Amino acid sequence: MKNNNAAFTPIFDGTTLKGWHSVPRLPVPRAPGQPGPDTTTEAYRRATETSGKWTIEDGAIAGRQDPPGCGYGGYLLSDEVYGDFELIFEARPDWPADTGILVRASALGSQGFQILLDHRRSGNIGGIYGNGIGGFHGINYTLDAQLDDQGNPIGLRLEDPETTIEPMTPDKPELLEYTATGQQFLSIWNWNNWNEFRIRVEGSSPRITVHINDMKISEIDTATMKHPFYNPAVIQDLLGPKGHIAFEIHDNDPGMGEARWAPNAACRWRNVRIREL
Repeated sequence: MKNNNAAFTPIFDGTTLKGWHSVPRLPVPRAPGQPGPDTTTEAYRRATETSGKWTIEDGAIAGRQDPPGCGYGGYLLSDEVYGDFELIFEARPDWPADTGILVRASALGSQGFQILLDHRRSGNIGGIYGNGIGGFHGINYTLDAQLDDQGNPIGLRLEDPETTIEPMTPDKPELLEYTATGQQFLSIWNWNNWNEFRIRVEGSSPRITVHINDMKISEIDTATMKHPFYNPAVIQDLLGPKGHIAFEIHDNDPGMGEARWAPNAACRWRNVRIREL
């Protein structure tokens, strides 16, 4: 599906971070009203001291942990807030780099609807996650790296369900109104190259549709979706009718460590543009 790019407005100028600002990746409750993180811990304190390293490289935004390998992440937020829109950009993640794109995000960055770009073991790309708004996980496949004879990653493959650390339970694809198969996704993904995302967000409890490289990957209707920790009315009150767009640098939890974000890994973003509806 081709787009009339003339109708879209750039929100990244290709040379500076004007219009964007970074914030720490702080833990939040899974859903509003649930217990929050222990803010007295050393880990929480250290998380507040970095918001990632965001630079411009060859006309693209590059996000890394700061300092490299510290295990703490951050978000890059749009200064402006948006309600109903279509967003187009290209992304190029290293392996492993666990990232994502949040829409209708709060000023914290860590509350919003996240389009997954989990470019790591047991990750998903193109699914939708409720970041701090219920923890719902709308996915239909998990991924791993294809390795050469020397153990170097050379592409993506579907993950063996027997060894995954993210079990594919039936409730996850059932959250989605539409989902591509893992084989369909792999047929369009460009390893170690740029991939174009198109995300449409529409409605007070939004319907979100994700295309990657012109293939429809997922669609969710959060107004009718059923999940035990998601309440549309509560989330509308929390996020409001508009929110930030946020790019993510993930932290490294004890379970995955550097398999979630390698010490020198980056994700890169370019040609970021929007059309408000």
